[in-house]
Amino acid sequence: MTKKITYLLAISFLLMGCSPKIPMAPEKLDTMRKQFNTPTNNKSGIYIYRNSFVGSALTKTVYIDDKTLGSIANKTYLYKEVVPGKHKLATTSEFSPNLLAINTLSGKNYYFTHYIKMGLIVGGANIEAVSEKEGKKEILECKLAQ
Repeated sequence: MTKKITYLLAISFLLMGCSPKIPMAPEKLDTMRKQFNTPTNNKSGIYIYRNSFVGSALTKTVYIDDKTLGSIANKTYLYKEVVPGKHKLATTSEFSPNLLAINTLSGKNYYFTHYIKMGLIVGGANIEAVSEKEGKKEILECKLAQ
C-alpha cells in the first residue's frame, strides 16, 4: 500500500513539474477579449486557442506571417488583430512548422484551434479553423496568454 501511495505521489509531482509556464495577460484584458468585439480600425481579429487534455504538458509557439504571436499551452488562447487579406498561421511541430494559409475580411473575427497530435519522439502540433460558435465556447474556458 505504501509503495502505491509513493508511486502516485511521484507521478503527481512529475506532472506538476511538467505543467507549462507561459506569460499570461492581465485578467482585465482576458475579460475584454472574451467580449468578442468587432476588430478595431478595419482590421481582422484572429483567435487561436488550445483546449484539450492531449499533450497538456507541452507548450508550442504560434506564428502569424513568420512573426511570433506567442506561446500556447492547454487552456490558453492568443489574439491578434491583422490587416485584412492573406496571412499564414504556423506552429512549431516535431520536424517542421505546420502552416495554414488564410484570407481575412475587415471587421470579422476568425477562430482556430491549436491541437497536439502524435509524434515520433514528442507531440506534434497543428492549427485548424473552427466555427465562430465553437471557437467562442472553447475560448470562454481558456485564459489569454501574452
